[in-house]
Amino acid sequence: MSDITITIIDREGNAHRVEAPTDMNMNLMEVVRMHELAPEGTIGICGGMAMCASCQCYVLSHEHVLPEKSYEEEDMLDQAFFVENNSRLGCQINMTAELEGLEVKLAPQST
Repeated sequence: MSDITITIIDREGNAHRVEAPTDMNMNLMEVVRMHELAPEGTIGICGGMAMCASCQCYVLSHEHVLPEKSYEEEDMLDQAFFVENNSRLGCQINMTAELEGLEVKLAPQST
């Protein structure tokens, strides 16, 4: 098993250093769910299809190179609330060894 350590700041402002597997094809939204860092039914509502923005997060670490946003991700963020320059959809960030030390903050709930 190959894990990385990342920091996720939940919607209450609490920082959680968690292990994220890189060998299971998981994305950030799934890691948040796995560690129960957001109430059930408030993150990943669309199942990770970039169709709801419930997994929007702010990437706080600047040293990580993330994949370019897809058209679907850009389109969803254009319609989302609380969007910042560093907003990404967690379902579009796959866990890889290069993301060791990643730090993100969950965006506020839109409803």
